[in-house]
Order: sequence, then structure tokens, then C-alpha cells
Amino acid sequence: MLWMLLTVVPVALVVVLISVFVRGNPVYWTCIFWLRLATYGARYICGVRWRIQGMENLPSAAERTSAVILLSKHQSTWETFAYPSLMTHPLAYVFKRELLYIPFFGWAMARMDMIHIDRSKRSEAWNKVAAQGKRLAALGHWVIMFPEGTRIARGKVGEYKTGGTRLSIETGVPVVPIATTSARCWPRKSFLLRPGVVDISIGKPISPLGREPAEMMREVQAWIEGEMQRLDPEAYASTAPQPAASRA
Repeated sequence: MLWMLLTVVPVALVVVLISVFVRGNPVYWTCIFWLRLATYGARYICGVRWRIQGMENLPSAAERTSAVILLSKHQSTWETFAYPSLMTHPLAYVFKRELLYIPFFGWAMARMDMIHIDRSKRSEAWNKVAAQGKRLAALGHWVIMFPEGTRIARGKVGEYKTGGTRLSIETGVPVVPIATTSARCWPRKSFLLRPGVVDISIGKPISPLGREPAEMMREVQAWIEGEMQRLDPEAYASTAPQPAASRA
């Protein structure tokens, strides 16, 4: 945590400064430089390592105009830092606007081309996600969303909302499900990082053609939760029945 605090201030100031003169990739990759500092800091200071499988299911680095919507399990802050630093393509998160008010960190996020929403205004939030998502998809960007909406405790299943599949159907862009066991090493609501390995599994793209949002999200949920049980079986020894997907 001290490492992140010491490094975020100078990097955020650089981001704010260069954003006055340029936009787009230079700003994004400067922010990602700090996320890499945080991710590798967790590795070398706290012993948090990672394994990734399924990278071949994502568009290659050469396919710059191939958009996808990433729908990921959300257990920890770790994956929000790690995904952009481990993937070669720019990501656009859908996130709550309150994060913009965090000094330095939020100031840098505000300079990135992402989608920040007011979750208290559900209809307005969805309209913004739909409009910005279509624009970003047209540019070939990868939009990333957490269907459960918030960090979920290890071994638990949240309510999968259909915002991501609705966006997929409206834009015609496939979704890619992702499972991650990050709570092994960085549980939610904790500042304590534990040594260990985070497994990340990336599923095959799911086409939205001819699909309904809830039905499509059930497929996403089934793959993610099935993969979670495979990757972290001890955490799911007494898993309760999974809730059905609902409308975002």
C-alpha cells in the first residue's frame, strides 16, 4: 500500500500534465505504467503471482479494430489493476463515478477514455453505457464490465446483471467471459495481501446474434462460475444455488 501511495502521486501528476497537450494512447499507457508498478509491486513485495490461460481467445495485438466486451468475475481490486497491465489492447472500464474523487488516482482516471456512471440513476447510467459503449466498440476498443456489479467474497456468487449482454446485443460485439481467483491473495475489504497465485481463465467469445440478454448472461454466468469451481474448488465446497441473471 505504501508502494502504491508513493508511486501514484508522480505518475498521476504526469498524466494530468500531458493530458493538457495530448489525448488517447499516450495518456492511457502512462496510466497503465502505474498499474504495472502496482501489479509487480504486489508480486515482488507481497508474493502475489499469476497464471493466465485462454489468451488465444482474445483478438491478437494485430487485430486493433476487433472489439470485444469482457465480462469478468470480480473478487478484488487486484484484477482491476492487473487486466490493463497484462493485456496488449487498451481497455475501457465501466465504473462508478465516485472513483474520480480519489486524489491523484481519480484525477488520472478522469483523463482516460472510459465510462463512469452514477449508479443511483439506473436509467441514465444505462443510456450512458449504451452510447459510450457503441462509440468505443466502433473504435475497436475493449469494454470491460463486472456483471455482479461489486466485489464478491471468495466462494460466493453475486447477482449477474444483464448490462454487459444488453450492450453486446446492441453493438453486435461478442462477449468474452473471464474467471479469476484474486480473492485468494487480496480479499475484498482488506488491505492485507497474501502470497499465492491468482488464476485467470479467459473463455471463448460468445456471439450475441439471435440472443436475448438474460439468456445470454445465463451462459456467461454458467461458464464463469463453472470455471471458478474448477480453479478454486476448496472455496466452493458448500456453494449455494446460483441466482438467476437480472436486468441491469
